[in-house]
Amino acid sequence: MTTLPQNGPLAGASLGVRLPAEDLDRARTFYSERLGLDPIDERPGGLLYSVGDQEFVIFASTGKASGQHTQMGFTVADLEATVSELRARGLDFEHFEFGDLHVEDGIVTIPGYYSSKPPTGERAIWFRDSEGNLIGLGEHTYD
Repeated sequence: MTTLPQNGPLAGASLGVRLPAEDLDRARTFYSERLGLDPIDERPGGLLYSVGDQEFVIFASTGKASGQHTQMGFTVADLEATVSELRARGLDFEHFEFGDLHVEDGIVTIPGYYSSKPPTGERAIWFRDSEGNLIGLGEHTYD
């Protein structure tokens, strides 16, 4: 992978995902029971989670998530196994049609990838958390 030098005011910054929750306790229960994730830390109005070497926050909000676009995504090694385990935990997945793209059991096959990265494509599926946030699961594909 080619990494270009970054300039400007955000050079060296880290990236953080923040997801709104109208009901923080409901969100905590969903992430624990459905995804098997528990907060690694918390403060009034916020829950901090860690997945791999990355973190995300769920924060109390009076606003409602639009859920009209992917707000966060997880890349997994085995999409079918992950989907199967999550369905066994009671998670429901969305079903989207993407024109000519192949969709099977809710999993969309997406050809092509970013030229700076080694995968040749990806497969993906989406679900909504208890707060209406649209979350993606993806798996890289290689020809």
